[in-house]
Amino acid sequence: MRARLVAGNWKMHGSRAANASLLDALLAGLGQTGAPRADNAERAECAVCVPFPYLEQVADRLAGSAVTWGAQNVSEHSAGAFTGEVSGAMLAEFGCRYAIVGHSERRQLFGETDTQVAAKFGAAQVSGLIPILCVGETLEGREAGRTEAVVAGQLDAVIAQVGAAAFGRAVVAYEPVWAIGTGKTATADQAQAVHAFLRGRLAAQDASVARGLRILYGGSVKATNAASTFAMPDVDGGLVGGAALVAEEFLAIVAAAGAKKHERLS
Repeated sequence: MRARLVAGNWKMHGSRAANASLLDALLAGLGQTGAPRADNAERAECAVCVPFPYLEQVADRLAGSAVTWGAQNVSEHSAGAFTGEVSGAMLAEFGCRYAIVGHSERRQLFGETDTQVAAKFGAAQVSGLIPILCVGETLEGREAGRTEAVVAGQLDAVIAQVGAAAFGRAVVAYEPVWAIGTGKTATADQAQAVHAFLRGRLAAQDASVARGLRILYGGSVKATNAASTFAMPDVDGGLVGGAALVAEEFLAIVAAAGAKKHERLS
């Protein structure tokens, strides 16, 4: 059984005071030990991916708890004259477990290419971090029937650079660009179809790794749609944006992941 994961992406939000309140509320809601869960349900892992300046604050507050943390980006370079960049080794010093790579905002707003995202994926792993690789299509891509072609290209670029086996220590997040921050959400069946495609694509290279790969859904996840989406056999949790900034909402999403009792490794 794949361990479920709900990761909150704070994006460019936060302040020391707001962070402290949010983290305190999360830890209180989780009982300091893990996610609220239904009887006989597996506990979902809970993580927060925060802006670089707040990593020390988050690491200090979450140390010893069941909540893990990570960064929203990582440089493809290990060191050198790259002003403004942050290396994987630096993130590891703050106890980061995860680093998001290839988020649609990085691809669209900052011009990150599939090749650069693949390099960041590899750099994160070299530093001992678990990359959360984001893939997803725009509304134009979906309406043109190119969803599978787009996500396949994004996944294949990483496989070509680091190999399929590298996904044994990675997470993939399917985030349809048209459903990020828009209030629109892919239906549970739409999410399942893409997740199954991604798993099958990787299985063609390494079936064992594909069976164990956690694939998260990341398009306007809310408490109201989490349960139905997480019930799908190839959906292993969520990458949560705006709802991750509201403790009650985020806790409800984590609880929905914990309530998913049955899962097929397909």
